[in-house]
Amino acid sequence: MTTVEPHLTRYDTSARPGAVVLMLHGGKERGHELVDGRSLSWRRTAWMQREIARPFQEAGVSSWLLRFTRRGWNGGADRIADARAALADVRRELGDVPVVLLGHSMGARTAVHVADDANVVGVVGLAPWLPVGESVDALRGKRLHAAHGSRDRITSARATRAYVQRAAQVAVSAEFEDVGPLGHYLLRGRDRWNAVALEQTFRMLRRH
Repeated sequence: MTTVEPHLTRYDTSARPGAVVLMLHGGKERGHELVDGRSLSWRRTAWMQREIARPFQEAGVSSWLLRFTRRGWNGGADRIADARAALADVRRELGDVPVVLLGHSMGARTAVHVADDANVVGVVGLAPWLPVGESVDALRGKRLHAAHGSRDRITSARATRAYVQRAAQVAVSAEFEDVGPLGHYLLRGRDRWNAVALEQTFRMLRRH
């Protein structure tokens, strides 16, 4: 299999940022195809990044979007390695700056596994993929906010709610937000999804 490196799309601040939001896009259960600029999962999160980058920049926060190397979760190890490599890039370039992980679907699943990174203060999950039995251990001492729509037919709002309840046993805070009759792909109700991303990321950084 061809070896590839994860790619970062960055909207940085003019001065040294006070924080970073690391965005993680969705994927599928299995798939070894390379993720490129044509990937719909990556493009959906890239659209969101473009729309919310300026409010972050104005507040001194850089947004970095990780493009995973492969499209599938495939057991998780490689997607987790991709995210840890991106967090290492943040630390190498910016030092101990606080990081909020903003993940959609598979990206949120990845985020809850790397939340134990020393720089991470919390996870904001949008339509997250958090199946029964998923570990909450990496959220110990961190914050979690998971938002799910009632018309999501790809991932389960019920499973997300159950995950949040388990995470509350180890996290500083764990919250579930019902965003109403929205589906999975962040397209319908785009303004609402953007608002959740901004509000909850800023909220975590204020509480840090």
